[in-house]
Amino acid sequence: MTAMKKGENMLLAGDVGGTKTVLAIFSAEAGPRAPLVEATFPSARFADLESVVQEFLAQTDLSVRRASFGIAGPIVGAQARVTNLPWLIDEAELRTALDLSSASILNDLQAIAHAVPFLEPADLHTLNEGNPDPGGAIAVIAPGTGLGEAFLTWDGMRYRPHPSEGGHVDFAPLDELQLGLLRHLQEHAEHVSYERVCSGRGLPIIYAYLKDIGFAEEPDWLAERLAAAFDPTPIIANAGLECGCKLGRDTLDVFVAILGAEAGNLALKVMATGGVYLGGGMPRKILPALKEGRLMRPFLSKGRFRDLLARVPVHVILNPRTALMGAACHGLGL
Repeated sequence: MTAMKKGENMLLAGDVGGTKTVLAIFSAEAGPRAPLVEATFPSARFADLESVVQEFLAQTDLSVRRASFGIAGPIVGAQARVTNLPWLIDEAELRTALDLSSASILNDLQAIAHAVPFLEPADLHTLNEGNPDPGGAIAVIAPGTGLGEAFLTWDGMRYRPHPSEGGHVDFAPLDELQLGLLRHLQEHAEHVSYERVCSGRGLPIIYAYLKDIGFAEEPDWLAERLAAAFDPTPIIANAGLECGCKLGRDTLDVFVAILGAEAGNLALKVMATGGVYLGGGMPRKILPALKEGRLMRPFLSKGRFRDLLARVPVHVILNPRTALMGAACHGLGL
């Protein structure tokens, strides 16, 4: 990491996740798309966020007085617990430990929402051009470890992001196959949400169900890879995208149909005439499976509201630094 000269009005921003933590320093002059310095750290190597930040700051002579962090985990009050890490992040403790004048934490989905107005064409893959309404509400849906949802509204001067727990609403099947999936899951869970079937953990659930009912045969090579895998999700996705495996392809088809339907549901709930943005790691990684109408068909299948939804732009966010950019937008007051 190149040492930089000390400057005023600097902001420390971070994208904090269970696997890795990305930290960067921004200035108001350069803006949220141009970090002055950036580094990535394996989260599990550290006891807490303060330790990561201290190691990062020790590698540069930039001074910061403010910080803003997007956290992969629920925010309750001014505290957050990171998913898949034993970290408890407290705003007041961050300020004290890091000698900051201000420190703020926000959910990673809120961070993505903050960044949406600053995304450029190169950051996006468009699934539906639509006809966006200037100042219309914008929806964000992001399948990753869970299913995050957020939305933005125009206040007359700029877009304001709003959090949501919409990923936890009841899963509504589209057809007999999905109805069977719901009934199967209801035997083991009191509540079946969209997150349960439309997230990184949802893909293996759909796969196991299709295999159990004999919808398609599991090849031996895939069974061996899954048995040895810590995380089956990327292996199933790759089998469906690149390996010509029918069971993998069928699993992706069901997953994409569910995602498309819920993205359409969210668009209707918030009247997202300004657009729908698919964030998180999964849409970017399974992009070929979203094309050729495979996501848009269930998105549009809303009866007499089909024409309204056809005018809604639908984009996949390709920029992997969107959450970091959004944390910077939040901290810079943009």
